[in-house]
Amino acid sequence: MSEKRLGGDTQARRLPDSSKDNPDTGLGICGWILVYVSFFLTIITFPLSIWMCIKIVKEYERAIIFRLGRILQGGAKGPGLFFVLPCTDTFVKVDMRIISFDIPPQEILTKDSVTVSVDGVVYYRVQNAILAVANITNADSATRLLAQTTLRNVLGTKNLAQILSDREEIAHNMQSTLDEATDDWGIKVERVEIKDVKLPVQLQRAMAAEAEASREARAKVIAAEGEMNASRALKEASIVISESPAALQLRLNNNSESKRYLYTNVHSSIIQIAKSGKNPYVQRWKNKIWCTPLSKMRVFL
Repeated sequence: MSEKRLGGDTQARRLPDSSKDNPDTGLGICGWILVYVSFFLTIITFPLSIWMCIKIVKEYERAIIFRLGRILQGGAKGPGLFFVLPCTDTFVKVDMRIISFDIPPQEILTKDSVTVSVDGVVYYRVQNAILAVANITNADSATRLLAQTTLRNVLGTKNLAQILSDREEIAHNMQSTLDEATDDWGIKVERVEIKDVKLPVQLQRAMAAEAEASREARAKVIAAEGEMNASRALKEASIVISESPAALQLRLNNNSESKRYLYTNVHSSIIQIAKSGKNPYVQRWKNKIWCTPLSKMRVFL
């Protein structure tokens, strides 16, 4: 009960003084006389005045009726049909849909003295049509200006690394600040997003050089680790071979057989090329290849 009472008191403080008054005492005697006269004229000219009395608002709109300059009791009207008195009542339509706008790029000096250009986008909607009409002249323009100053204030407390990495946190802080500031205007800020962070060209080059140096350092470390692992493997292999002389002999025989097989295949391939060649240069090498023994082919290879 206390929370409801506190919420009602807060809502009453936000509303203008004219909307808090009783409609019986707010207009006064002269006001009610004018209302009765307008109502009487509407009845007299009923077939024609009906088109002036009936108004329509769409599903996403609300109408705030002013009777002799005072907000009519009952809150915003709509959607659908509602009635006004032609001479004493005026109304203002308020769009309740979500509105989005871009924050122009702002030149901001970060906490670590770096100048960056940041822009964003804000989504908001009118939550209370009466507050949006009665408490502020132009809610849309005021929200746009407030979003620009809030962006500057929030990013001015961050360094460059935080701006580049913590965009979601910054957007959430901006949304909370804007929502709290526009609450008395009947505005609800739904979402704030940081679109782009533009860095100076010199800073971009410095960051690119730093990243390249870091990648080269990691590549050298990886190559050094590979050499270290290879040396350890060779050391372990030498220990195993030294413990078993038979394994060393088998290894040498295996290498000899592999080399002999390789030399034989290469010798036969070269001979086939020489036989099929018609080039004078190939013909000059033909006799040399036929007469080359296997021992010299190893040297040739």
